[in-house]
Amino acid sequence: MEMRFERERSAGYMTNLAARLFARAIDEKLRGSGVAVGQLPVFFALGNGGALSQKTLTELAAVEQPTMAATLSRMERDGLVTRELDPADRRSALYELTPEAMEKTDLIRAAVSEINGLAASALTEDQLPLYLDMLKRICAALERRP
Repeated sequence: MEMRFERERSAGYMTNLAARLFARAIDEKLRGSGVAVGQLPVFFALGNGGALSQKTLTELAAVEQPTMAATLSRMERDGLVTRELDPADRRSALYELTPEAMEKTDLIRAAVSEINGLAASALTEDQLPLYLDMLKRICAALERRP
Protein backbone atom coordinates (compact mmCIF):
# COMPACT_ATOMS: atom_id res chain seq x y z
CA MET A 1 0.00 0.00 0.00
CA GLU A 2 1.40 3.38 -1.00
CA MET A 3 1.69 6.00 1.71
CA ARG A 4 0.71 9.48 0.54
CA PHE A 5 1.63 12.51 2.55
CA GLU A 6 -0.39 15.63 1.84
CA ARG A 7 2.05 18.37 2.73
CA GLU A 8 -0.55 21.13 2.49
CA ARG A 9 -2.51 19.43 5.31
CA SER A 10 0.51 19.16 7.63
CA ALA A 11 0.85 21.99 10.16
CA GLY A 12 4.51 21.08 10.66
CA TYR A 13 5.37 21.02 6.97
CA MET A 14 3.53 24.25 6.18
CA THR A 15 5.01 26.07 9.19
CA ASN A 16 8.50 24.93 8.23
CA LEU A 17 7.94 25.97 4.62
CA ALA A 18 6.68 29.40 5.69
CA ALA A 19 9.71 29.84 7.98
CA ARG A 20 12.10 28.95 5.16
CA LEU A 21 10.34 31.35 2.77
CA PHE A 22 10.46 34.14 5.38
CA ALA A 23 14.17 33.50 5.92
CA ARG A 24 14.91 33.46 2.19
CA ALA A 25 13.02 36.71 1.57
CA ILE A 26 14.67 38.51 4.51
CA ASP A 27 18.07 37.18 3.47
CA GLU A 28 17.55 38.66 -0.01
CA LYS A 29 16.68 42.04 1.56
CA LEU A 30 19.84 41.92 3.72
CA ARG A 31 22.18 40.72 0.97
CA GLY A 32 25.34 42.79 0.93
CA SER A 33 24.78 44.17 4.44
CA GLY A 34 27.06 41.68 6.19
CA VAL A 35 24.14 40.35 8.22
CA ALA A 36 22.88 36.76 7.93
CA VAL A 37 19.36 35.63 8.79
CA GLY A 38 20.77 33.25 11.42
CA GLN A 39 22.17 36.27 13.26
CA LEU A 40 18.81 38.04 13.57
CA PRO A 41 17.90 36.57 16.98
CA VAL A 42 21.14 38.08 18.34
CA PHE A 43 20.34 41.45 16.76
CA PHE A 44 16.78 41.34 18.17
CA ALA A 45 18.04 40.45 21.66
CA LEU A 46 20.85 43.01 21.73
CA GLY A 47 19.41 45.71 19.47
CA ASN A 48 18.47 48.01 22.32
CA GLY A 49 22.08 48.30 23.42
CA GLY A 50 22.14 45.72 26.20
CA ALA A 51 24.62 42.94 26.90
CA LEU A 52 23.61 39.31 27.44
CA SER A 53 25.30 36.00 28.13
CA GLN A 54 25.57 33.23 25.55
CA LYS A 55 23.24 31.13 27.71
CA THR A 56 20.55 33.82 27.67
CA LEU A 57 20.96 34.38 23.93
CA THR A 58 20.65 30.63 23.36
CA GLU A 59 17.40 30.54 25.32
CA LEU A 60 15.95 33.61 23.60
CA ALA A 61 16.80 32.27 20.14
CA ALA A 62 15.56 28.76 21.00
CA VAL A 63 18.63 27.16 19.42
CA GLU A 64 21.19 24.67 20.65
CA GLN A 65 24.21 25.98 22.54
CA PRO A 66 26.75 24.92 19.85
CA THR A 67 24.70 26.79 17.21
CA MET A 68 24.73 29.98 19.27
CA ALA A 69 28.44 29.57 20.04
CA ALA A 70 29.20 29.33 16.31
CA THR A 71 26.93 32.29 15.51
CA LEU A 72 28.56 34.48 18.16
CA SER A 73 32.03 33.41 17.05
CA ARG A 74 31.29 34.43 13.44
CA MET A 75 29.70 37.69 14.57
CA GLU A 76 32.72 38.48 16.73
CA ARG A 77 35.07 37.68 13.85
CA ASP A 78 33.03 39.95 11.57
CA GLY A 79 33.05 42.83 14.05
CA LEU A 80 29.34 42.64 14.88
CA VAL A 81 29.60 41.74 18.58
CA THR A 82 32.09 42.22 21.37
CA ARG A 83 32.63 39.85 24.24
CA GLU A 84 33.52 40.94 27.78
CA LEU A 85 33.88 38.91 30.94
CA ASP A 86 30.74 39.07 33.06
CA PRO A 87 31.68 41.01 36.24
CA ALA A 88 29.06 39.01 38.17
CA ASP A 89 30.40 35.65 36.94
CA ARG A 90 33.97 35.64 35.64
CA ARG A 91 33.40 32.21 34.03
CA SER A 92 30.80 33.73 31.71
CA ALA A 93 30.99 36.36 28.98
CA LEU A 94 28.56 39.08 28.01
CA TYR A 95 27.97 39.93 24.36
CA GLU A 96 26.84 43.22 22.91
CA LEU A 97 26.51 44.66 19.44
CA THR A 98 29.35 46.83 18.18
CA PRO A 99 28.61 50.39 17.02
CA GLU A 100 28.94 49.12 13.42
CA ALA A 101 26.31 46.45 14.09
CA MET A 102 24.00 48.95 15.80
CA GLU A 103 24.10 50.98 12.57
CA LYS A 104 22.58 47.98 10.79
CA THR A 105 19.56 47.66 13.11
CA ASP A 106 17.38 50.08 11.10
CA LEU A 107 18.08 48.12 7.92
CA ILE A 108 17.20 44.86 9.71
CA ARG A 109 13.98 46.30 11.16
CA ALA A 110 12.97 47.58 7.73
CA ALA A 111 13.65 44.26 6.00
CA VAL A 112 11.80 42.24 8.63
CA SER A 113 8.89 44.70 8.65
CA GLU A 114 8.59 44.64 4.87
CA ILE A 115 8.57 40.85 4.64
CA ASN A 116 6.17 40.51 7.58
CA GLY A 117 3.92 43.04 5.86
CA LEU A 118 4.05 41.10 2.62
CA ALA A 119 3.11 37.89 4.41
CA ALA A 120 0.36 39.60 6.42
CA SER A 121 -1.12 41.04 3.22
CA ALA A 122 -2.40 37.53 2.44
CA LEU A 123 -4.73 37.83 5.46
CA THR A 124 -7.53 40.20 6.34
CA GLU A 125 -7.13 42.67 9.18
CA ASP A 126 -9.24 40.37 11.38
CA GLN A 127 -7.36 37.20 10.41
CA LEU A 128 -3.85 38.33 11.36
CA PRO A 129 -4.40 38.55 15.16
CA LEU A 130 -6.18 35.19 15.06
CA TYR A 131 -3.35 33.62 13.06
CA LEU A 132 -0.73 34.96 15.48
CA ASP A 133 -2.74 33.73 18.46
CA MET A 134 -2.98 30.26 16.92
CA LEU A 135 0.77 30.19 16.29
CA LYS A 136 1.42 31.19 19.93
CA ARG A 137 -0.81 28.33 21.09
CA ILE A 138 0.96 25.85 18.82
CA CYS A 139 4.35 27.01 20.10
CA ALA A 140 3.19 26.73 23.71
CA ALA A 141 1.90 23.20 23.11
CA LEU A 142 5.19 22.15 21.54
CA GLU A 143 7.21 23.74 24.36
CA ARG A 144 5.20 21.74 26.93
CA ARG A 145 5.87 18.39 25.26
CA PRO A 146 7.60 15.77 27.40
